[in-house]
Amino acid sequence: MKYYTEEHEWVEVTDDEATIGFSSYAAEQLGEVSYVELPEDDDCFNIGDRLGSIESDKISADIYSPISGTICAVNEMLADSPDLINESPEDKGWLCKMTDFDPADLDDLMDEDAYMDYIDTLD
Repeated sequence: MKYYTEEHEWVEVTDDEATIGFSSYAAEQLGEVSYVELPEDDDCFNIGDRLGSIESDKISADIYSPISGTICAVNEMLADSPDLINESPEDKGWLCKMTDFDPADLDDLMDEDAYMDYIDTLD
């Protein structure tokens, strides 16, 4: 199951690992992504900490952690192909993976239905 933030990030939990990325809506709003700065393996983050940054033809912005945890993997493909965020935001364009997170962090996030209702209010 995926969880979403109001900042258009998603978190998908599989066993004890949480994958983080941008929603399809965010990828559409960003425009063509040209650069992504990602965290390092074993870095620890709290909710709201800066994970990295993203640049596109429309925006340059920081990326903030939607949950607390420890980075266990980053999507190395984004270094050479940041456009994966545009092409496959909720699959191949994931940003990073975390372990040691508190499942209670997910309680403040939206499920897919609530997120779709939320983005309907933005248009």
